[in-house]
Amino acid sequence: MTQTDDFTRGLSPLLEGRYDCMDRISLNGFYPLGCSSGGLLRWWNALTGGQTLTEDKLRAFSGTFSRRVRSWAEKNGVPVVDFAIGDKTKHEQAEKLQPGDPAFTGVFAVFVARAPAPIWEAYTNPKGKVVLYRPKRPALVNHYYFHIVDRQWGHVTIRMCGHPPFPALIMLNGHEWVERTAGEKAVTFAKRSNCFVEGSDLPAIDRLASRLLAPGALLGLAEVCERWIYSACLCFGLTREEQERSGFRYQFSVFQIEYSRNFIFKSGRELDTYYQSLIERIWPALDVPRLKTIFGRDKRPHLNAGRGLEKRIEHAEHDLTVFKLKFSRLELKMYDKGARVLRIEMIARHVANLRCGRLLARISEMLGKMRDTLCNFLNVVQAVHGGHIDGRQLDALPAPSAYGAKRIAGVDLQKPRIQAVASAVIALAAAPNGFTAEELAAQTKRHRPRLRRKYGVRQAAYDLRKLRAKGLVQRIGQTRRYRARKRAIQTLAAWFILREKVIKPVLAGAGQPRAGRPRRCFTPLDEHCRALKQQLHRTLIDLKLAA
Repeated sequence: MTQTDDFTRGLSPLLEGRYDCMDRISLNGFYPLGCSSGGLLRWWNALTGGQTLTEDKLRAFSGTFSRRVRSWAEKNGVPVVDFAIGDKTKHEQAEKLQPGDPAFTGVFAVFVARAPAPIWEAYTNPKGKVVLYRPKRPALVNHYYFHIVDRQWGHVTIRMCGHPPFPALIMLNGHEWVERTAGEKAVTFAKRSNCFVEGSDLPAIDRLASRLLAPGALLGLAEVCERWIYSACLCFGLTREEQERSGFRYQFSVFQIEYSRNFIFKSGRELDTYYQSLIERIWPALDVPRLKTIFGRDKRPHLNAGRGLEKRIEHAEHDLTVFKLKFSRLELKMYDKGARVLRIEMIARHVANLRCGRLLARISEMLGKMRDTLCNFLNVVQAVHGGHIDGRQLDALPAPSAYGAKRIAGVDLQKPRIQAVASAVIALAAAPNGFTAEELAAQTKRHRPRLRRKYGVRQAAYDLRKLRAKGLVQRIGQTRRYRARKRAIQTLAAWFILREKVIKPVLAGAGQPRAGRPRRCFTPLDEHCRALKQQLHRTLIDLKLAA
C-alpha cells in the first residue's frame, strides 16, 4: 500500500484513488574482466587460444556484429532503422512498430544510432608486447537497440555496443510489469500514456505495484536480462560456443530508476483548480528555476465520464504544467497527466546519489529511500501550500535565544539577509539528503546577489545556529547536514506569502488608488486586495497621511 503523507491525506476528499509504482529502470550489463586491460587480454586468450591481439582484430568485431544483425533482420523480417545523432524519437517509433498480437514474444525491431563509448584500442610496443588502453575521449561508435516483448515485463529495450567487451544498457518499465500481472490476475485496469487512469481497480493496482517494493522481489530482473541478452543480442558478437569457451558472462547493476505516485481525481476541473493554485503558492517558495506549460486544445471533464465519453477523449490533449527540482542528479517532478491524473515523480539519474550502492541486490533499498524522499517532498509541498502564522511565534522570532551555554541573536525577518536565508531554507527543504552550510550559502546568494562577496560558509553557519536555537532547523544525526522542520516551513512560507501577496500590494496602492478600467482576469484575491486598499486609504486620510 502507498505510504501516506500530509499532502495525500489533505487531497483524499478530491480523489477517486491513488497508487505508487516503480516507473522506468535502466540496468548496466558489463563483463567484469573487460573492465581492465589485463582482464580483456585474458578473455582474448581464452577465446582464440593465445593468438596475438591487434587493433584491427578488435575493430573487426564491430563489423561482424553489424553484418550479422542486418543479415538476421532481413532473413526474419525484422525492421532495422538507422537514427541520426541526437534523435530522441526512438521510443515513439518503437511503439508504432510493436506487434498487436498479445501472445508475441521476441525481438520486433532493431534501431541503430551512434553514441560515445569508451572502447579499447591496442598497439604493440617496441618490445613486442601488446598494450591495451582506452583514450581519454570516448569514441563515437554504433549502438544497437534491440526492442523485445517479454512475457513478464512487456516492452524491454537492450542497447548494446558492437565493440568488445560489448557493454549493454537494459531498459524496463514497472508499469508494463503491473499491466501484465493485472491481466493474469483478472484485475480491471485502464492504462493510457504509461499511467493507470480512471476506470481501473486502483486499490488492486496499488497492491500489485507494491509487490515490486518487497525485499528481493526485483531480483528477477537479472533473470529477464539473462533471458534475452545472450540469445537475442550478444549472439551477433559472439556465438554461443564462443561465449562458453571464453567464459563471457554479464553482471548487472542499477544505473537509473524512477518512482512515481499517481493521484486520480474525481473531476478534471477540480484537478485544474487545485493544481494551478498549488503551483502559484509553491513554485516561487521552492525556487523552481523553470516552469514549463504546454497548452492543450480540450478542457478537462467536469464530472466522472461514462464509457462512451472516456473512449472519445482517449487521445485528447489537455494542458500540461511541469515543474521540477534538481538536487545533483536526483530530480523531483510534479505534473498533471491526462484528463484527471496528477503525478509526482522522483528520478535518480545516477543511483550513486542515493547512497545505497549500485548492486542489483540493493534495488529494494533504493526504492524504499526514493519513496521516503518523495513523501518528504510532499510533506514540504503541503507545508508551503497550507502555511499558517502563529502570532506568538512570529513575535518570539526576533528575540535573542540561548544556543547551548551562549546567547545568540534572534531571527529578525525584517532584515534583508535573514529574508534571503529564510527563502534559501524553504528552497532547500525538499533536498533528499538535507543541506549543508555551504549549500545554504550558495542558495542565499542566489536569492540576494548583493551578498555574494560578504556571505560565505561562516556566515551561513552562524545563521544556522540562530535557526536551530529557534527550533526551525534540525541537524541530521551526527552529520554536517541539516533539515528544516515542518513548523518552520509553514511559518516562513506564510510570512513570505503575506508579505508578497498582501502587505506589499496593499501598501503600494493604498496611498494613491489607481483609476481606470479594472483588469479582465479578476480573481477573489484581487477583490480582497482592492477592498483592503480602499479601507486602508480611508484610514490614511483620517490619520492625515494621505490626501
